[in-house]
Amino acid sequence: MLATATKIAITAILVVAIAEAAKRSSLLGAVLASIPLTSVLAMIWLYADTGDTGKVADLAAGIFWLVLPSLVLFIAMPLLLRAGWAFAPSLAVSCGLTVAAYFLMLAILKRFGIAI
Repeated sequence: MLATATKIAITAILVVAIAEAAKRSSLLGAVLASIPLTSVLAMIWLYADTGDTGKVADLAAGIFWLVLPSLVLFIAMPLLLRAGWAFAPSLAVSCGLTVAAYFLMLAILKRFGIAI
C-alpha cells in the first residue's frame, strides 16, 4: 500500500510541476510534457513490481505504436481552439478523435499481425 501511495505521489508531483512550469513558460511546459515521463515512470513501476523485462519490452512496444494516434489530440486541439471553439468542447472533440485514431491504429496493426 505504501509503495502504491509513493508511486501516486511521485507521479502527481511531476504532473503538477509540469503544469506550474507551463504557467511560467509554455516552451518549458511543452518540453517537460513532451518527455515521456509517464511512460518512463510506468516502465519503472512495472519493472519494480514484476522484475519482468519482457513485460517492460511489451509495454514499450505498445507505447511506440500508440504514440502515433495520440498525436491527433495535439493536432486537433490547437486547431479547434484557434477556430474559436471553447476549451471544453475542443478537448472533448479532440479526445474523441484520438480514441477513433486509436481504434483505427489497432485495426491497422491487427491487419499486419501486430498484437499489443
